[in-house]
Amino acid sequence: MPRLSEVIAALENLWPAQRAESWDAVGTVVGDPGQEVGRVLFAVDPVQEIVDEAVKLGAGLLVTHHPLYLRGTTTVAASTFKGRVVHTLIKNDIALHVAHTNADTADPGVSDALAGALDLRVVRPLVPDATDPEGRRGLGRVCELDHPLTVRELAERAARCLPATAQGIRVAGDPEAVVRTVAVSGGSGDSLFDDVRAAGVDAFLTADLRHHPASEARAHSPLALLDAAHWATEWPWCELAATQLDEISDRHGWDLRVHVSKTVTDPWTAHAASTATTSPSGAPN
Repeated sequence: MPRLSEVIAALENLWPAQRAESWDAVGTVVGDPGQEVGRVLFAVDPVQEIVDEAVKLGAGLLVTHHPLYLRGTTTVAASTFKGRVVHTLIKNDIALHVAHTNADTADPGVSDALAGALDLRVVRPLVPDATDPEGRRGLGRVCELDHPLTVRELAERAARCLPATAQGIRVAGDPEAVVRTVAVSGGSGDSLFDDVRAAGVDAFLTADLRHHPASEARAHSPLALLDAAHWATEWPWCELAATQLDEISDRHGWDLRVHVSKTVTDPWTAHAASTATTSPSGAPN
């Protein structure tokens, strides 16, 4: 079995920490470099439910997309939920490694996995990484469909192909408009509207779209917006990342078992469709 330091070196080669945004918190959070690792679990969120799953699995390493401590802390007391995560990891000899924005812009990265889940052909990055001479790394992806779909059909494909969540897929725009090109970005994407418009695509699929940015984007152009659950747009990366580590393990002759958590950690648990037949008057802004 490989040592943690060997596995981490392989992960750092896939997603170098220096390519993360300056505000991000990536890399190894917990773990003894000298410990042996036999099982690895990939997940989106480093929450207690996922850590308990890693314990039950007998994993020596948990790799998550989201950081545990994004803004730092002054305590890891077990009386706090994040502190309890740290205590559980250490007590069970489980390391935690985070690949966040450095995985977003990787080649392949989070948005490549999202495009693959939707059976879209990646053309180029939406926001290219200026340090990549080959022009393959960057944030988001500009994609093409094999054949045109309506916005409604594309939304139905996304609802069918992405992991099920309470939210499903929200749509802004004409459901019958024809889509040939799509921009995708895993996670929160409403800061990318200028780049999406510049790309000249017919639709943009991402997550966490807020009212005002979405409204303004619709006022600028007929761009269709498809808003999925944040967790659902990033979970496909876990399968991609696990496949990448599997290939590395085979190449090095490591006796490594790689798993992907199927536990849904999207915070929203239910959805009630609107049933009102009339619009309320005097509704607040």
